[in-house]
Amino acid sequence: MISKKDIESLANLSRIRLSDAEKESLAKDVDSILAYVDQIKAAPVDDSRSEAGAVKNIMRDDVAVSISAEDRERILDEAPKREGDYVAVKKIL
Repeated sequence: MISKKDIESLANLSRIRLSDAEKESLAKDVDSILAYVDQIKAAPVDDSRSEAGAVKNIMRDDVAVSISAEDRERILDEAPKREGDYVAVKKIL
């Protein structure tokens, strides 16, 4: 159970002011959230599915593709601005 003092500490860290009624209400809300999280933690998990939660790369391989000099020039000619062999873009930082 979260105490009123814990709520006051969180409010202080968040730099918000809370009335006593708001502190009580938040304490009840946080308690119900934590109780729900405990319910989820207690749920049985089927470990037979090895792919559940597994991290796998779904991206394509990063392969360099060369284009002809003519195609590069055609692409650069269509750019609004150009600096040498590069497309010039506006700095955003």
